[in-house]
Amino acid sequence: MNKLIQILSVAIMLLIGTTVAQAQLKFGHINSAELLAMMPEIKAADKQLQDFGAQLESQLKTMTGEYQTKLQDYQSKEALMADAIKQTKEKEIIDLQTRIQEFQQTAQQSIEKKKEELYAPILKKAEDAITGIAKENGFAYIFDTSVGSVVYGQESDNIMAVAKKRLGIADTGAPVAAPKK
Repeated sequence: MNKLIQILSVAIMLLIGTTVAQAQLKFGHINSAELLAMMPEIKAADKQLQDFGAQLESQLKTMTGEYQTKLQDYQSKEALMADAIKQTKEKEIIDLQTRIQEFQQTAQQSIEKKKEELYAPILKKAEDAITGIAKENGFAYIFDTSVGSVVYGQESDNIMAVAKKRLGIADTGAPVAAPKK
């Protein structure tokens, strides 16, 4: 009987200890997509990526124009051409078409690489700000509500205002002085 009381006492103490420990955990949440959209660096990166894409698009239009011109020239003079000239012109057109397809694939890869290059430091800056806020304010977890991963959650602190302040983002969207560390 004495052992049963001891075991029950230990079990109750463990249950109370676990409940108290869980009650002391601090949870927070932030919509990281909204935070990123407010960062001035994102607007600059968006512009750079758009300009880069426009350059590639311009090059593609030039190549496509050249292809159309050669194809129309070939079609209009095909009946008058000797077989050797026809074969040479057809090969030129096919080669140009292949180059255009390769350029399109390479351009898409270049855009993805440029996007990663431009946005990686911005994402890192936002992540570092959120991590710093979590550590400084004793948060056990910060949930990102932009990805919809939280189906249910008890009351938690929205750290958006603190993150905006840390990143120097004013409520109006204009940058403010960065907080001192």
